[in-house]
Amino acid sequence: MKTPLSVNRNNIARQILTKVPEITIFFWLTKVLTTGMGEVFSDYLVKNMNPILAVAIAGLVLAASILIQFFARKYVPWIYWLVVVMVSIFGTMAADIVHVVLGITYLVSTLFFAAVLAIVLAIWFASEKTLSIHSIHTIRREIFYWCTVLGTFALGTAAGDMTASTMHLGYFASGILFTIILLVPAIGSWLLGFNKIFAFWFAYIMTRPVGASFSDWISASKSHGGVGLGEGPVSLILTIFIIILVGYLSITRKDIQADPVVLNSRTDA
Repeated sequence: MKTPLSVNRNNIARQILTKVPEITIFFWLTKVLTTGMGEVFSDYLVKNMNPILAVAIAGLVLAASILIQFFARKYVPWIYWLVVVMVSIFGTMAADIVHVVLGITYLVSTLFFAAVLAIVLAIWFASEKTLSIHSIHTIRREIFYWCTVLGTFALGTAAGDMTASTMHLGYFASGILFTIILLVPAIGSWLLGFNKIFAFWFAYIMTRPVGASFSDWISASKSHGGVGLGEGPVSLILTIFIIILVGYLSITRKDIQADPVVLNSRTDA
């Protein structure tokens, strides 16, 4: 029989191992900014250095940042968002390689990454019986979490490119389209009682093409239907905003998850 003291110790241990942030407006703002930054900075790197070298460097930095995240004993804003940024950059490169190097159409690559993501989520659920981000307090669940995040970035990139290029909507119209789709889980959760875990991951996937489409639109030349600021300046501006937000979160701790006693009984996202 567990005593109150042993239960309390278990809760404290679980809180220490909580490795992801609480979902607030700051989470979604930072998420959209990282998707945009990853999209344009990936393009900037590939255009201004050897593409193979760019992919190799991005892969190494991603691996290093993930190791730091895994070794951290709790959620640390700058570590978590560094991984998200690197996943964004590398996920963009992965989606671009599938299309440019392998010659696979955006429609096929979108379906492929959707299938991969579905498989990862299915294995995660079969293994852990939950996809809730409020349950990320073991190494195995954290591995599932980051595999899912990588899948969402690759899928979002391919889907955004498909609507902009294959469907000829352009970057701005694609951004508007995915913004409307992004509102579906929010409205559904509010009015129709959508499952919160489903709504979270649906929104998480959609933020990728939203951020990427608008950042592409701002950076692309006017001859390609963009504003014409260029990948370098847009990458720098978005990076500054990300640093400001992550610094704010580090100081205020507004995205620290709730008391672990509450977490133990939660099943939402």
